[in-house]
Amino acid sequence: QVQLVESGGGSVQPGGSLRLSCAASGRTFSSYAMGWFRQAPGKERELVARITWSAGSTYYADSVKGRFTISRDNAKNTVYLQMNSLKPEDTAVYYCAVQSLSRAWTDWGRGTQVTVSS
Repeated sequence: QVQLVESGGGSVQPGGSLRLSCAASGRTFSSYAMGWFRQAPGKERELVARITWSAGSTYYADSVKGRFTISRDNAKNTVYLQMNSLKPEDTAVYYCAVQSLSRAWTDWGRGTQVTVSS
């Protein structure tokens, strides 16, 4: 099992930036990748970005390509999500999650609120 703690959420105006962090502890060596999901009110949870621990291969949802950057610090077992040019539609609770070697999403953080509003 992996424990995840997110930080860095908050309120920002459109066009602003935020950086989310996710610190992982526990059986991180048994995981394949880390990802950031988000869930807006009344909407399904969606995968925003993902990065593999070993090769650092990344995936981004079309809605955030060119604006968000996911990165990792293997030594600190921490994953980051740099969010630039934020839009009101980016408002959501953001969760980090662990993807296991079997590609299942197995562990979740509690989430951090991101609000983009003028």
